[in-house]
Amino acid sequence: MARRKRKIQEVHIVDIADRGLGLGKTPEGEVVLVEKTVPGDIIDMLVLRKKKGLKYGVVDKMHQYSEVRQDPFCAHFGICGGCKWQDMQYEAQLSYKQKSVEHALRRIGKVTETEFLPIIGAGKSTFYRNKLEFSFSNKRWLTREEIAQEVELVHRDGVGFHIPGAFDKVVDVDKCWLQPDPSNEIRNLVRSYAHDHGLSFYDIRNRNGMLRSLIVRNNRQGEVMLIFSFYEGDTDLIENLIGHICSQVPRVRSVYYCINQKVNDTILDLPLVHAHGTEYLEEKLFDVRFLIGPKSFFQTNPDQAENLFSVANSFCGFTGNEVVYDLYCGVGSITLTVAGQCGQVIGIEEVPAAIEDALKNAGINEIDNAHFYAGDVRALLDEEMIKKHGHPDILITDPPRAGMHPDVVNAILKFEPDRIVYVSCNVSTQARDVHLLSEKYRVVRTRAVDMFPHTHHIENVVLLEKQTGG
Repeated sequence: MARRKRKIQEVHIVDIADRGLGLGKTPEGEVVLVEKTVPGDIIDMLVLRKKKGLKYGVVDKMHQYSEVRQDPFCAHFGICGGCKWQDMQYEAQLSYKQKSVEHALRRIGKVTETEFLPIIGAGKSTFYRNKLEFSFSNKRWLTREEIAQEVELVHRDGVGFHIPGAFDKVVDVDKCWLQPDPSNEIRNLVRSYAHDHGLSFYDIRNRNGMLRSLIVRNNRQGEVMLIFSFYEGDTDLIENLIGHICSQVPRVRSVYYCINQKVNDTILDLPLVHAHGTEYLEEKLFDVRFLIGPKSFFQTNPDQAENLFSVANSFCGFTGNEVVYDLYCGVGSITLTVAGQCGQVIGIEEVPAAIEDALKNAGINEIDNAHFYAGDVRALLDEEMIKKHGHPDILITDPPRAGMHPDVVNAILKFEPDRIVYVSCNVSTQARDVHLLSEKYRVVRTRAVDMFPHTHHIENVVLLEKQTGG
């Protein structure tokens, strides 16, 4: 016999918890986490599971709507798994993101005294991304209405985003609010062409079908690069599809494709065929040009990237002669934008392809005081590197979500840069590393930048200075 799900009545949603879930309190004072809720809501909760003593659930009945609620603008809200905060007013989103930064640095980082500068909100909260990846599936997610109709569907094909918890299905996206035109036009055009010409969509369970994924990249000049991934490779069908898209959408400047018959979707380890147009798109951050290839790592919100780098730049406090180390430098986005304000800057990144892009970008900008190294930061930040380039006056670090490896933290403590500017996409691991660095450093100020509106994600920049006598 199925176990009945427990209901909890009159739950007051009082805050936002990890991963953007609503944090609620029961009349007895018990803390619970509830999906798709906003602080200020009063609900009855249906408990779905219990983990480490904490109950997780969904709304069973809504008693009172929060004053900061708003109507979601996307028809796919609550299904595709993205933009989970669309139902919260943007100013409230910023307020809770600011609060999450301060909470993490105080609770995890043990930061007691510092200057919390106000968060920088996005000028554009929709159509701000320059890269999206869409998946094809021959078993799209069906709406409740479609299921209730009990009629045979002409197509079960879909192109969009994977449903959370349903790896073999995608929500068929008509309009996505994340990427500007012609992104929606291109995706819908590919779908209609495929249906008209009998191109099959990928079946992830049986591993067959032609169309597997599509990456759409764009720059702020409105130019577009497409990267197709096919499971089955028929050159004539592929070339006809690409020719049709390019003839219908003149802003497509570049097209690549690959044949991917692996289990996973990543294409970074696969050879690409350059099928149309230019090899790169070009983007500018401030006055620095960047060539963006099909596999390039680049900030997905360029407008806010400039705000993020401006904060990092101001925290560096350049005088013009500093030796700067930029750890986890990627394609050199920060490295190259600060090169003109210091004596020399050394970028270190473990992905060789990113360093290849960084060197190309340094070359086209005629920047000769930036030096790049590919390899593990733990191995490269050593005595030999310091001997070659000198003591770091300023160290910039922008690690992945996992934060810095303890060996990197220890190397920083050993070489004692005068200032550390720590950029992070995960304030929890940033706070952990800040606490480890507190042996010799204190947090002077911090500022968050909202790179991803309508999500719980936040970028944060921390300035640490060496303590007197440290």
